Amino acid sequence: MITRHLASLSDTGSRILLGVLLGAAIYVSVCNLLVPETSAFHVPTHIVALLGKYLCYAILAVALDLVWGYCGILSLGHAAFFGLGGYAMGMYLMRQIGTRGVYADPIRPDFMVFLNWKELPWFWYGFDFFPFALLMVVLVPGLLAFGFGWLAFRSRVTGVYLSIITQAMTYALLLAFFRNEMGFGGNNGLTDFKDILGFDIQANGTRVALFLITVATLAITYVAARILVTSTYGKVLVAIRDAESRTRFLGYRVENYKLLAFVVSACMAGVAGALYVPQVGIINPSEFQPANSIEAVIWVAVGGRGTLTGAALGAVVINFLKTTFTSGFLAPYWLFVLGGTFILSTLYLPKGIVGTVGGVIGKLRSRTTTVADPDGIPQAAQ
Repeated sequence: MITRHLASLSDTGSRILLGVLLGAAIYVSVCNLLVPETSAFHVPTHIVALLGKYLCYAILAVALDLVWGYCGILSLGHAAFFGLGGYAMGMYLMRQIGTRGVYADPIRPDFMVFLNWKELPWFWYGFDFFPFALLMVVLVPGLLAFGFGWLAFRSRVTGVYLSIITQAMTYALLLAFFRNEMGFGGNNGLTDFKDILGFDIQANGTRVALFLITVATLAITYVAARILVTSTYGKVLVAIRDAESRTRFLGYRVENYKLLAFVVSACMAGVAGALYVPQVGIINPSEFQPANSIEAVIWVAVGGRGTLTGAALGAVVINFLKTTFTSGFLAPYWLFVLGGTFILSTLYLPKGIVGTVGGVIGKLRSRTTTVADPDGIPQAAQ
């Protein structure tokens, strides 16, 4: 079994992605902590945090590609799972502030004191304990995905109808978390974090550590997803994507396969959100915006749906462009760039960057590794 799992990572895309992640981890950490600031090779701390944010989005993209690229579930609500994971981590970070807050309350966060909350709500209990917060990062998005998927998939809701109700789900959470009486900070959200596990969250060493953890998490997420889609279970997922009715007629419980993939994907998205919050420094209801889920779909489409590596690449490329075009005089043109990128990739790169490049390389290899014998019968090159 171990040999089979290792074989699933022997493709060129996996080797390149894991190699790039290893190289980035070494280069960024060394050039931030050991190279002097006066050097041209020094990586500033704000760049470390920015790269960490990109990689969090890459984890979200891989999670979305698992259900869309391999199972055919176009989810427009993955921002919900990302945001819930982020809020779970944000609640832990808020509990660590203690008396260092503006109102110096040892139990209640500042926004609760300001809103005249008399005591800490019951659903905040336990979030001062890091293992409990980690459990909630995975459990809350997973439970939401399980409940949603159980109802949707057993009702055989598919296609655009499923996409619409996933979008409605994240929009409902957006409206709910905006309300002050929900107990999550209202429209301001959770911010002003001080430390994580006793380490100053603004320190260079902590920023680098968070970046390295994000790199490792992306690698683990990719490996887990790769093993999943190359297994027998993954082959059934592809069959469901391509011919759901036929797969059902063959005797497979289609709804169970889709439900498991949806829950696993939601848990991955929750982990991405949890890593995002300490590196960005804030979590608020805007993370639930349906536009964020749609943007994640664009990442996957541009990078290459059904490739996993393409999803991660698309997330990094699009967010790099977003950083570039949302600052300075280029800011008003970002939405045009985003829409144009999606349209052009759909028209001219329907398989995405990775899918198209892989197809071209495959054709070139087939041409160079086969030659025709004198009788015109193709045979393998010696």
